[in-house]
Amino acid sequence: MAKAIMIQGTTSGAGKSLLTAGLCRIFRQDGYKVAPFKSQNMALNSYITRQGLEMGRAQVMQAQAAGIEPTADMNPILLKPTNDTGSQVIVNGEVLGNMSASEYFRYKKNLIPQIMGAYRRLEQQYDIIVLEGAGSPAEINLKQEDIVNMGMARMAGAPVLLAGDIDRGGVFASLAGTLMLLEPEERAMVKGHLINKFRGDRQILAPGLDMLEQLTSVPVLGVIPYLHLDLDDEDSLSGRLDKRNSCSAVDIAVIRLPRISNFTDINPLEVLPEISVRYVTSSQQFGAPDFVILPGTKNTMEDLLWLRQNGLEAKLLQYAASGGPILGICGGYQMLGQQLCDPNAVEYGGELAGMGLLPITTVFEQEKTRTRISGAVLPVQGMLAHLSGVPFEGYEIHMGKTILQKGALPFASIQAEPGGACIADGAACQNIYGTYVHGFFDNKETAEAFAEALYRKKGLDPSALKAVSWEEHQQRQYDILADNLRQNVKIDKIYEILEKGL
Repeated sequence: MAKAIMIQGTTSGAGKSLLTAGLCRIFRQDGYKVAPFKSQNMALNSYITRQGLEMGRAQVMQAQAAGIEPTADMNPILLKPTNDTGSQVIVNGEVLGNMSASEYFRYKKNLIPQIMGAYRRLEQQYDIIVLEGAGSPAEINLKQEDIVNMGMARMAGAPVLLAGDIDRGGVFASLAGTLMLLEPEERAMVKGHLINKFRGDRQILAPGLDMLEQLTSVPVLGVIPYLHLDLDDEDSLSGRLDKRNSCSAVDIAVIRLPRISNFTDINPLEVLPEISVRYVTSSQQFGAPDFVILPGTKNTMEDLLWLRQNGLEAKLLQYAASGGPILGICGGYQMLGQQLCDPNAVEYGGELAGMGLLPITTVFEQEKTRTRISGAVLPVQGMLAHLSGVPFEGYEIHMGKTILQKGALPFASIQAEPGGACIADGAACQNIYGTYVHGFFDNKETAEAFAEALYRKKGLDPSALKAVSWEEHQQRQYDILADNLRQNVKIDKIYEILEKGL
């Protein structure tokens, strides 16, 4: 049976996901079979496993740090917000349905058997499980029905390390206040504090650490510096989405949709030399990009209306008319078409005219497409002609079915399994391209061919271009993270906590 330890935080964005990944990496380096676990995650960044099941991207990142294949058992419940008051509920990788916040709050206790089933399966396979909480364990209006913080720690018998973000200020109050709002038996489960994102002189901080320990009777096990790492993070708080300025020769503009999903599709482009990626939320920020990406979204029709209302659609149409290249991914691809039809109110309901840049029509269906694929780009015209024949791997995750009309050529040929039937994906027309494939740029060869096309458009010499493998880049980041934790956290004490348990 696996030993367990849990990272909880005083707030969202305290660094729980990264600290969990760091511990996974350290335990793996020390020779243990280790897996991450988060009973309930709320995110629009999701991933399709090799079994065709959907899970949160943060647990995928942690599994990569642990050197193992991601499985839906690592994130048995995924909530994907559809609007401000409701979410699509995914259980064990499959869609259960859409629920309002109040409906889910009343229902979630029914999911404990699924949560514990997933946890027990991992427990049989691994030496150590590193659990991650969500938000704060001190949300007093939610504690009674908790299945992700102290409630989960209790079910798993996992001692807790409480992380606080000192960069935001008020870390001592947040750590002490969180403990104060816990029940006595919950406070006893907290075995250490971790102060995260520290900048400054540790000596100046030392008196505060002593007072915190005296006040809470919980030891401070580490002060982790503010780490500038390049790893997948939670969508709602990602600093990537705040990038506004181009600082390189080639400028890629990504439209930051209100319900943007799987923006991790773009991450591999950020490590390409001489290329900047920035996120655009208004027509004033659009500028004169060399390439535009319309990313995925959890609600295509509502986000298209947002584009229409804030003037960005007009900018995109003007840009396309001048020959500017645009790539739409998943929901972004659907927006580029002629018509969006939602007869069963899967997303928004009714019909809506698309942007009219690709001769396609999309009809939303209740069954979600979830599959991993491999494929190659077909012969296409325009700027991305250089990608013709380039292979890639990725995954599809969408609710709509898109029909190509006269004048549209498919963008790629894909197959769901080796040796399986090849089918067409996406559409292309001049400099406008669309695909359902997430993870398209994760392949080094694909990213390199894309960068070369951008270089040629800008008149740069592509001969010196050397793209970075995104997988190798991430693995280096995990090692840097682990090295920093070893230097700044009492790892020997964490092993002692693991051995003692609760």
